[in-house]
Amino acid sequence: MKHIVDDRIILSRAPEGPLAAHVGSFARSLREQGYAVCSIRRKVMIATGFNRWLKQQGVALPSVASDHPSGYLRYRARQVRLFQGDGVALRQLLDFLRNERVIPTEKSTSARSLTPVERCAQAYGQYLRDTRGLAAATIVNYVPFIRTFLKDCFGDAALALSHLCARDVVGFVQRQAPRLHPKRSKILTAALRSFLRYVRYLGKTKLNLAAAVPVVANWSMSSIPRAIGKDQVRQLLASIDRSTAIGRRDYAILLLLARLGLRSGEVMHLELGDIDWNRGQMTVRGKSGPRSGLPLPAEVGKAIAAYLRRGRPPSTSRRVFLRARAPICALRDTCSVGGIVRHYLERAGVDAPSRGAHQFRYGLATEMFHQGASLSEIGDLLGHHSPETTKIYIELDLDGLRTLALPWPGGVR
Repeated sequence: MKHIVDDRIILSRAPEGPLAAHVGSFARSLREQGYAVCSIRRKVMIATGFNRWLKQQGVALPSVASDHPSGYLRYRARQVRLFQGDGVALRQLLDFLRNERVIPTEKSTSARSLTPVERCAQAYGQYLRDTRGLAAATIVNYVPFIRTFLKDCFGDAALALSHLCARDVVGFVQRQAPRLHPKRSKILTAALRSFLRYVRYLGKTKLNLAAAVPVVANWSMSSIPRAIGKDQVRQLLASIDRSTAIGRRDYAILLLLARLGLRSGEVMHLELGDIDWNRGQMTVRGKSGPRSGLPLPAEVGKAIAAYLRRGRPPSTSRRVFLRARAPICALRDTCSVGGIVRHYLERAGVDAPSRGAHQFRYGLATEMFHQGASLSEIGDLLGHHSPETTKIYIELDLDGLRTLALPWPGGVR
């Protein structure tokens, strides 16, 4: 007898097994995440097969664990050909059951199985988050360097933090810094100073080893920031097909980069409530906290409105820009914005100075400078607290500097 899961998913028979009561709600959750009907049907079919197998194995609902899917897939491989997404479907099923508190959440890793280095790095990361209140991006940058430092000093042996000395610190930086980009080297030394202050905070040493961290040479203006040109921006925007939902989304994202000079993270974290349509203003969440009252140009507002009306998938997420494919959710990281930039630069054949999103900030600052904007006006738009930061964008405007250059004594020869 056929069993109707919903109006589009019909099974040849009713589900049998410990998960039978939850197959329908699993299908509805997949629909809410934006999966296509054919994908939902496939995932439900895998779930019902897994459900029958659990019944054959005598597994009760509270005992379903993360090792059961692999057992079922081995069993299924002897019956039919497996598909690439079968394992993913079962992981989604178990995640759904855990979120619904139908089965208990498992601890991914026991604290006892961690190595001394991993335990220390994990504790340091928690200290940065809970005690120091640092941003997640900073923690992600710092902790791997500290894990490498501890591994370099102690290997897999027990950590004797009280035995650390200046020679260990200097030697580590001297070995690591030459392999890294100057900016990464600066992050390395900052992380090391932070960790050594943490070690002193724990009372593991009375020495101020943070002072022993050498300074990595990083001359200001050693590389010229590369700004995308006004004509290149025009060519890039004109190449986007705005008749599609993805095109409308990406056009709005690129306009925010080009017209307001937003960072990738500011675009990614933009929420529906951040836009004041009546006042033509918006709030962005930048590196130094929220910035309110940012002007919303009419061109940018129209592009965002077009995406919201005829492109943004239905979702409970408050983020403005969502993934176009299931699972429908907010853009996951700044790499998503960078990937959009690279895609359209390559497709439009634009010979831009770089493939990143940050070149739009330099381009906007340069264009504002040419239009006569002051240093403070440019800094206010870009969200700079220090004029020195804004100067980097202006002082390296070579075309502007040429008009101020003194003639070579003796004239041209």
